[in-house]
Amino acid sequence: MKTNATYFVNDEKEPLRYGEINLINPKRQRLRGEPLKEGKVAVPVFCGFCGTDFELMKMGRRNALSEKFPKGENRLINGHEGVVFVPDENRFAIVLIRGGDSFDPTRFTEDETYFEYGCDGADGLFSDKNYFNPDMLLHIPEKYEKLEKLPLTIAKRLVFSDPYACAIFQHERMCDIGSAQNFRVVAAREKCDEQTARKKATEETFSRVVIYGLGTTGLFIGDQIRRNHPDADILFVARSGSDSEKVKFAEKNIKASYLCVFGLDEKETAKRITGYFGSPCSCFVGTSGAEIESRIAFEHGVLGCNGIYDSFSLGPKVTFDTMPFGFKNHVILSSINFTQKHMETAIEILCESCFDELVELIDRDEFTSNPIDAYENRIYCKGAPLKTAVIWNKKYIDEDR
Repeated sequence: MKTNATYFVNDEKEPLRYGEINLINPKRQRLRGEPLKEGKVAVPVFCGFCGTDFELMKMGRRNALSEKFPKGENRLINGHEGVVFVPDENRFAIVLIRGGDSFDPTRFTEDETYFEYGCDGADGLFSDKNYFNPDMLLHIPEKYEKLEKLPLTIAKRLVFSDPYACAIFQHERMCDIGSAQNFRVVAAREKCDEQTARKKATEETFSRVVIYGLGTTGLFIGDQIRRNHPDADILFVARSGSDSEKVKFAEKNIKASYLCVFGLDEKETAKRITGYFGSPCSCFVGTSGAEIESRIAFEHGVLGCNGIYDSFSLGPKVTFDTMPFGFKNHVILSSINFTQKHMETAIEILCESCFDELVELIDRDEFTSNPIDAYENRIYCKGAPLKTAVIWNKKYIDEDR
């Protein structure tokens, strides 16, 4: 079956292209032990752009994409965030991006395999139609699922299903590690039983939270912390002006504080952060993609004793001096993905959220006429929107709602 799509190739000058392409439909499995199934046809309706796509494009320029292509192919249809319509079932759906021959694709082991639609080994959403494992076409709330047209506001919210599910997973991991890290200290201090100590240790993990970076990842992790820990003191740290829209969004909807560090050196940045709390923080979340994160946390003492460091940035190196690191009893965690349960929870939360306010649109024709230019000069340039998306098939979107 042929269709029109954007797709990555290994090419120094033109690593991302748009045009007619031949679709493949290999049998895939959602989890180890489940049957291999051919994909069901779905029609991508609304697609979001992710920084991973931009990095894959750069890899194509370096001739480094071959391992990401579907088996036997020399290209990869990109896109892993968005909403599809399933004609056979007359419903809208969210594609569960990660599956494979593993019990839990987010925590696969050396003898297990995985694939990711639009990212690694399987074609994604930026196509007029495509095949997806039928078990991986997740349901959305019933009141929206069978509509003839999906309201644009809901499509904008659901475009975040993948990254918000990641944030849910991050919060879950921070709770697990925070409890295990400090419950014995709490039990000794409070003279209480283990169950009580674990609960209190979890809450104390989020007593003083630094989120370094103010992109969607940071916002979603902050939102998860606020929803689950109403008394948490959350401080976003970034270079954006205090009057920027995303800062106002964080202050209003997440009830977080904000510190602008534009023009500040590392020492002064650390001083401002600890000055805000009156002490070092209990939890440090790095989301900015810059190596300054770990230096602020470890070299400049922003992360307090018994604290946890959640490294969610892809790319920067995390460095620390082993002597103070060991004596301060720090823990570093890094987990990027999510399970089906996390994505289903994300779908429910997002439909009732106001995250559509963060999304701006690019016209499909503008994008497909020169996708590389769109990435470099519109979607990921200085001053670009926090999130850019495209209505891929206007037949299924109600742009007035």
